[in-house]
Amino acid sequence: MSKLLQVDFDFTGPFGDEMTDMMTGLAESINQEPGIIWKIWTTSKQSQLGGGIYLFEDEASAQAYLAMHTARLTSMGITNIRGYIFDINESLSMINNGPIA
Repeated sequence: MSKLLQVDFDFTGPFGDEMTDMMTGLAESINQEPGIIWKIWTTSKQSQLGGGIYLFEDEASAQAYLAMHTARLTSMGITNIRGYIFDINESLSMINNGPIA
């Protein structure tokens, strides 16, 4: 059963095009992570937050990615990392065009 992973953390930038330029390689590497289906990158310059919403094939893949990503962010000096793994109600999500297929 697929799992949704939500991650956010304190983030002071860069944002926008500068972030895209700096993190394209990282984004491409995420596609190689075991069990990943997709990621939506999230940022809030106003709230000084970064993060993402991920869809994984299963809980084991989501847990493994969360552990690796938390260690990676910590090594970069990022703090207040929050990660949550959720079940998905596919029937209701499909009513609202959720990208879970």
